[in-house]
Amino acid sequence: MRKITYAEAVKESMSKEMRENENVFIMGEDIGLYGGAFGVTNGMVEEFGPERVRNTPISEAAISGAAVGAAMTGMRPILELQFSDFVMIATDNIVNQAAKIRYMSGGVANVPVVFRLPGGSGAGFAAQHSQSLEAWMAHIPGLKVVQPSNAYDAKGLMKAAIDDENPVLFYEHKVLYGTKSEVPEEAYQIPLGEADIKKNGSDITVVATGVMVNKVLEAAKKLEEEGISLEVIDPRTLVPLDTDTIIDSVRKTSRALVVYEAVERGGYGAEIASMIGESDAFDFLDAPVSRLGGKPTPIPYNPELEKAAIPQVEDIIQASQKLMNK
Repeated sequence: MRKITYAEAVKESMSKEMRENENVFIMGEDIGLYGGAFGVTNGMVEEFGPERVRNTPISEAAISGAAVGAAMTGMRPILELQFSDFVMIATDNIVNQAAKIRYMSGGVANVPVVFRLPGGSGAGFAAQHSQSLEAWMAHIPGLKVVQPSNAYDAKGLMKAAIDDENPVLFYEHKVLYGTKSEVPEEAYQIPLGEADIKKNGSDITVVATGVMVNKVLEAAKKLEEEGISLEVIDPRTLVPLDTDTIIDSVRKTSRALVVYEAVERGGYGAEIASMIGESDAFDFLDAPVSRLGGKPTPIPYNPELEKAAIPQVEDIIQASQKLMNK
């Protein structure tokens, strides 16, 4: 099977939907001739024209409102906010409008909009352009939150997000854009709320999100050499969360570690850890559920300090070893 990049997979999925449904369009800052800040929309304006690949002003409050309004009137907009950090400027339209309109209208009005949010650290964009704030959005009823870790998942989840009748926050990690996976040419859909077991194991269930999935898989290879077997679960979507897959795995391994890039304090990993502790998997645990998240600091610009601010492979290895000794 062919291999394409994460960025190409996202573009391929959006383009396919735009060819088949004239109500789907994309909007955002510099997404036209420039191709977007990370090149994801390269060539799309040439194929679909400026009416359906719409460059917008640098005003997230304005363009998020336009996207919500378009969705309410029957369109299916995809809005790229360039950096996920900028979601804060669009918060009122996302949190107080998009998330609540279907509920407040008794289902009369739907808001089928996808907010594409390039997030995470590792690319040297410093404190204001490198945050992982997905837990903020996962806290809001009415929003769905997606966080693909590879190109295959990104393509299938993007189709599901575009087809959904609810607002979807689609977090794309900047460091992953250039990574490649085997991806079918034909369209396919990965249901929102369906986790994936990236690696089977017997000693520790490791639930990892986003870019951390790849780091955990790398750590798992090294830990195999010393006889520690990790089962690696990628939720793929935070809301809805596939709790059954996680709980079944913890019942099998009797230990659980949650790894995420966001600041450990108040991160979504705490929700996963709490869910495990409150489930019947608790009776199978041989040790308390552990978390490994980012340091409580703004993301530094210096590359070595940036690495130190978030979990690395060696941190995952040490956390796994510690958990095995409890």
